[in-house]
Formats: sequence, C-alpha cells, structure tokens
Amino acid sequence: MNEPNPFLDPARQSELYGRASRLAGRTSALMRAKTAGQPVPETIVSLVQSHHARPDRLGVVLDIGCGRGTSSLVIAEQLRPQRVVGLDAAPSLLAQARERAKDLPDSTVEFIEGDFHDLPLPDGSSDIVVAAFCLYHSPHPEDVVGEIARVLAPGGLAVLVTKGLDSYQEMDELVASARLDPRAAQHESLYTAAHSDNLADVAASSLDVIAVLDEEHIFTFDGHDHAAQYLATNPKYDLAPGLYGNPGALATTLHEFLPDQPLATRSRITFVVAQPKEGEDPT
Repeated sequence: MNEPNPFLDPARQSELYGRASRLAGRTSALMRAKTAGQPVPETIVSLVQSHHARPDRLGVVLDIGCGRGTSSLVIAEQLRPQRVVGLDAAPSLLAQARERAKDLPDSTVEFIEGDFHDLPLPDGSSDIVVAAFCLYHSPHPEDVVGEIARVLAPGGLAVLVTKGLDSYQEMDELVASARLDPRAAQHESLYTAAHSDNLADVAASSLDVIAVLDEEHIFTFDGHDHAAQYLATNPKYDLAPGLYGNPGALATTLHEFLPDQPLATRSRITFVVAQPKEGEDPT
C-alpha cells in the first residue's frame, strides 16, 4: 500500500511547516542552485502587468499560500497596490513573513492565518489573487479555485503557479543510488493534485483561462553537501532515523556511497492566468 502523499496528509503538516527554518533552508539551497529560469515572483508581477487592465491602480492583492512572504513583498514593492494580504495556514511561516515585512508601512502588507478552502475575504474584494506552489496541498484544488473566483473583483485576475509531476527526478536517482531510499523514484509526485498538465483544467472549473506560460527551471547543486541541504527536509523520501532534518549526516552518507560531483536537476514551472467567467457575478 502506498504511503499518503505528504503534501495531502494533514498529519504531516506540522512536520513540514511547524518550523520556518526547515522551509527556509530547503528553499535557500534550491535557489542557490538555480542556473536557469526567471524568478517566480517577478514573473507573477510581469503577468499581472501584461494582463490586468489597470496594473498601476490595484486595490487588494491576495497572496494565497504566502509562506515566508517572498512573493507578497515583491508584489508590494513592484506593483504598489493599496494593500497586499498574504494568507497561509502555518503560523511559523507567517511570523517570519511579518518579520521580513516590518519595515514596510503597516497598511501596505498584512499576513493572516487561514484556510484557502474558506478565504476570509468578502466576495469581489480582490483585484489580484495569487496562488503559487500551494494548490497541490489540497485534495480538491477546484474548491480552492471556486473560492478564488468568489473573492475576485470584476476585471480581476488570478495567477496560479505549480510544478511538473517529474520535477527534480534527478534527485530521486541520487537518493536511490546512495541507498538513502531505494524506492525514491517510485514515490508519488508531491504535486499530483495540481501540476503542470492539469492546472489549466483546475483553473477552468470556476474561471476563464486567458494565458498559460511554461518555463523550464534548471538547478545545479555543486556537490553532496549542497544537495543534502535540500534533501534533508524533503518530505518525499523515506530517510533512515537521524537523517531527516540533518543535512550533515545526510551528506556523510552521500559521500560514503557516491563520488562527490555536481548534480543538475530541473522543474517545469507553469503559470496560469485566469479571470472571472464572463457574465458571472461573484455576489
């Protein structure tokens, strides 16, 4: 019997996001490895500028699954809407987001805890709704898109972002070769619920899709120590006791079994831009 997908298992959420440092470490290692692909927050901004009728006069921008606030802060700085609301279910991530935003005016960016299946915003209240790298945490992402459609203002835009099912498969091969998890390549993708090949259909359940952008992002880890910083808190793998959350021990195991060399891996990043269905009133 297959193990539950970690991204869809409520029992794993505290482990995954209970400490912001774990996500920060994994994200930092991945971004240091990046060798191709535009920064995702800047691409979101560019898509809003290209497809919204009045990108220089935005009211509320809702950033769902805001995590540590990276996209929220870029949106606030580059689009300058009246207000950015970052929403996440993890208090530890929200605390770090607030810390990172402390130098901005209080009225500009607000971070709130909430469930993206029941958005705590009024109908038709948001000019832009961003959902980047979060829809695959829902077993029913169409329900989240329904909520996005509800809170979008007339003329508003949703920008949804996800990854391909086979993202980072070279990491699977590394983990299996080092005997860290011999079944690494057989585990279900973390992105099964909302991935590059189904995101447009998920969006179309409640919105009109107006643009789809695919980009290949390439990452080159400079050796086992660097790769271990990413792998140590990746929930996809069944690591032995003492290895999960311990990049030093993980790197030692990699060095023991495999020659140290750079590892290139890739991910297809898909952006879907959508708007409220024509003739439908969210209220």
